[in-house]
Amino acid sequence: MLTGATGFIGSHILESLRSRGLATAILLRPTSSKRFIQRHLPEVELRFGSLNEPASLQAAMAGITHVIHCAGCTKAQRISEFHQTNEIGTRNVVAAANTQVTSMQRFVHISSLAALGPATPDKPARESDTPRPVSAYGKSKLAAELEVRNHCRAPFVILRPPAVYGPGDVEFLRLFKAVKTHLLPKIGRRQALSMVFVRDLAEAVVPCLEHPAAAGKTYFVANREIVSAQMIADEIAAQMHAWTVPLPLPAACFWALCLAQEFRTRLTGKANILSMQKWAEFRAVGWVCDPALLRQELGYECATPLKAGITASLNWYREQRWL
Repeated sequence: MLTGATGFIGSHILESLRSRGLATAILLRPTSSKRFIQRHLPEVELRFGSLNEPASLQAAMAGITHVIHCAGCTKAQRISEFHQTNEIGTRNVVAAANTQVTSMQRFVHISSLAALGPATPDKPARESDTPRPVSAYGKSKLAAELEVRNHCRAPFVILRPPAVYGPGDVEFLRLFKAVKTHLLPKIGRRQALSMVFVRDLAEAVVPCLEHPAAAGKTYFVANREIVSAQMIADEIAAQMHAWTVPLPLPAACFWALCLAQEFRTRLTGKANILSMQKWAEFRAVGWVCDPALLRQELGYECATPLKAGITASLNWYREQRWL
């Protein structure tokens, strides 16, 4: 069973599973948008339930042998929503999976580098490091990991991607739209960043479903290339062949923008990725992880560098008329 199949990352995981002909059930809420998975619907089994309704999860889990838990909250109106969805929601999914303990073969949980916390190129995050998350999102993802580690009765795998980008990402699209209007954002703080192309992350899930070495392990999933927000913006501008005017965003401006978006969220009730929690992540010196363990133990490497990932994203945005 795949949770979060209608989301950005989940839809690519579903694509990866279906490309291999793997029998797949997906967990949906009755109100879930099926826009990005429409063509797969005739080939998958639909099961309905909610992370916040344990009884519905237990019914949906009947007969399931593998779980990929991808559903989660990345932006919220209130900090409590991160806790409710990421921690309590994961607790409920794990409890439902435990009811199928005699048939459950693997539980794959999609976490985040944010669960561990910031790291730099000279000392990248490794799986054995002590977690020190700096945002409510990161703390909720770490709490979700602990739910899996402490309570899952099936062999589990935890994957920690850094920033994920690629076709279908509405947040990444903002940079493309800025460049299209001839503005080139120049972020004041030059953070070093690990990134992962969404299709690489989706492909990494597959060996985790069966590989014996993966059981009980945590892996960072990222391309080995280290980039910065400025490198990303410059590459987008180059590929779009657009003349641009620099748009300086010093730290003080970014702080004010995050604060303004937080107030806007409270007024409108519409969550935005920019908030004071995002400011806490922006203040960090870097977000770099070492994906060597995944390569060494499972033989999988995220092969898509930034340039190729931006090309694929740009082509998709144009094909879908998002740009």
